[in-house]
Amino acid sequence: MKLNIGRDRSASFINANLGEAAPHSYLEPAGRRPWFITLSRQGGCNAHGIAERTAELLQAREPEVKPPWTVFDRNLVEEVLKEHHLPAQLRAHMPEDQRSELDDIMGEIFDEHPSAWTLVHKTSDTLLRLAARGRCIVIGRAANFVTSKLTRGLHVRLIGSLDTRIERMQKYENVNPKVARKRILDQDRTRARYVKKYFEADIHAPERYDLVVNVDAFDAEQAAQIIITALTQRVAAARAA
Repeated sequence: MKLNIGRDRSASFINANLGEAAPHSYLEPAGRRPWFITLSRQGGCNAHGIAERTAELLQAREPEVKPPWTVFDRNLVEEVLKEHHLPAQLRAHMPEDQRSELDDIMGEIFDEHPSAWTLVHKTSDTLLRLAARGRCIVIGRAANFVTSKLTRGLHVRLIGSLDTRIERMQKYENVNPKVARKRILDQDRTRARYVKKYFEADIHAPERYDLVVNVDAFDAEQAAQIIITALTQRVAAARAA
């Protein structure tokens, strides 16, 4: 079973989840909201592939539940723009820590676009509302820090050796080793800066995650199974408490 996790699916998820309460599923005790997963990652860890497979396997366990398990990655930006009635041209300013301090100051002076702080706040607001309703997997955006006060989340960090991650990026993006290495190091640096700047936290701190998965040791299928096992155990522990 292959999930369609594009714009239509994410829009459908938001429309359903921000409305009436979601129906009961095996992952939620009666009268309780379903769980969600956040996925932090180093560059080149195939986070999207792992998230997709995790969503597929979870949905297969409860095929009739609505809305379905949905992955939010780049499509989260589109939903933030739509939900907060922001112009489409802001899309270019919303990757994690893409803008410089000077760009942000000049934008505010000339009223060209909202500040980075405003965009982060609006993104976090949308993310919180999705997570509070559950049955979603959010990649990046400091999601584990944004949702740290919510009790029904599983926070996962994907790591791997630089060599392994370079090989993966070469394979999936068809680039040479030099380009892959630069992209990975740039991603790692900018994501860490995003978390430090806006959340005053260390993206690398293992205690900020419930589970750390080394992609050197596990492929996408195995990583997805590990995440689901951890989620199932967390759900069981919550029910028993």
